[in-house]
Amino acid sequence: SPFWKTPDQKESESKLILPRQLDAEDEIPNYASINDSATSCVPCVGIARRSYVNCPTCQGTGRIPGEQEKQLVALIPYGDQRLKPRRTKLYVCLAVTICLLTTSLGIFFLFPRSITVLPAGLKASSIGFNATTTSIYLNMTNVLNITNNNFYLVTVVQLDIEVLHQSLVVGKTTMKTLLNMSPLQSGQIYYMVASRILDDNTYNICTWTKVKVHNILLHIQGTLTCTYLCHSEQLTFEDYQYVDCQGNATLPHPLYHCLP
Repeated sequence: SPFWKTPDQKESESKLILPRQLDAEDEIPNYASINDSATSCVPCVGIARRSYVNCPTCQGTGRIPGEQEKQLVALIPYGDQRLKPRRTKLYVCLAVTICLLTTSLGIFFLFPRSITVLPAGLKASSIGFNATTTSIYLNMTNVLNITNNNFYLVTVVQLDIEVLHQSLVVGKTTMKTLLNMSPLQSGQIYYMVASRILDDNTYNICTWTKVKVHNILLHIQGTLTCTYLCHSEQLTFEDYQYVDCQGNATLPHPLYHCLP
């Protein structure tokens, strides 16, 4: 009878009417995403009871072929946090501040400052006379004060001196020296010049016993050569000195010459 069915017939009909139950592998599809590693995929889990197809890249195996690792490109959503810049303004401001500070300090410490050269006067002198030629032989030892106003080492390499009497060069000397001036420090150089004066009036002034003052005026011109930071600089100076030509003299001088 069509109205009466056996239990086996009912079970077979229910299998035809109801949809097929998904297997465990179908409930959790094998989707994969490419991260930093180009040879492995991580299957997507946690999504069940929905119908999906396998990932076309790895075919649900969780791995990609090694020959395709340079061909495949990983896609991430537009709203992913990795695409959003974080603290960009802070990093830019910090980099600009550091650059400006470094540049300012470099300019402040490396900017060339003046090297002060100041003649300190006569240290000692000796006089000799030649009555035949009416000439005067004068040996002078002078003092030169040098001040380094820079924040780096300055080296003095050469000193050139000329002594003039009545606009005539009566003596000159060149001294090769090596004086290292520390930053913001001062030093002294002693130099000797041998001069010969051929002037009858000057000879008479120096040898005349009735005259109590036997001074002659000498004009000293000099050039000091300094090196610093792979750069060479020449500093010129001049000085006027009264020298007692009657006898020898030795005068002490301090390290620093006081300006009037």
